[in-house]
Amino acid sequence: MKKAISIRVRGRVQGVGFRYFTRSKANEFAISGFASNMSDGSVYIEAEGNKENLEAFLESCRKGPASSLVTQLDVVSIPVCNYNGFEIR
Repeated sequence: MKKAISIRVRGRVQGVGFRYFTRSKANEFAISGFASNMSDGSVYIEAEGNKENLEAFLESCRKGPASSLVTQLDVVSIPVCNYNGFEIR
C-alpha cells in the first residue's frame, strides 16, 4: 500500500547537492515526488512509496550527501498525490 510523507530538512542542505542526492535515492528506492529549496534555507520533500522504501529513503535524508549537515528532519504524513517519478523543483 502506497504512503506519502512530507519532509522538511534543515541544516546545511542548500548548495551541497541535497536535492540531487534525494532524486538519486528516490530512484534507488522507487519513491516518487519532488524536492524543493525553500527561502528559509531548508529543503522540502514530498515522497510517496511503500512503507519499507519510504523508511529507507527517510534514513538517507537523515544522512544526506557528504557535504551536507542535517540538523533537523520534520516528517508529516500527507495524502497520496500519485506523482510520476521524482523531480527537482
